[in-house]
Amino acid sequence: MVLRLMAANLFAFASRRRLVIGATVAAADLVPQRLPRRVSVLVVGSSPSWAAFDCPCGQGHRLLINLAETRRPRWRLTGTRRAPTLYPSVDVVVDGRRCHFWIRQGHVEWAHPPRSRPRKDGKEDT
Repeated sequence: MVLRLMAANLFAFASRRRLVIGATVAAADLVPQRLPRRVSVLVVGSSPSWAAFDCPCGQGHRLLINLAETRRPRWRLTGTRRAPTLYPSVDVVVDGRRCHFWIRQGHVEWAHPPRSRPRKDGKEDT
């Protein structure tokens, strides 16, 4: 699996893609602790149940996105391993930092830059 992840990282770098699917595992606890930058791992039982990747903001927090139809909230993964699309958008707050983005054809599109400070107008992000 390490070679697969390294090859996926090389493809992501060479194609200037921001995220590719590098490997599949049978359970969430089998996702490697360290992932190459821009590489995700699918957790697959009878169908994909989770997408695991490090947040593209670069602060190192791991995201585990539910893909199973039986749990809510749920995201859909379409596209190819080299150009995945995940929807709806991912909107998480970790340690006071909000990261809100879409993944479309392997590219990360930010709703706004990641924030760790309150807005100047005193309002909270929604």
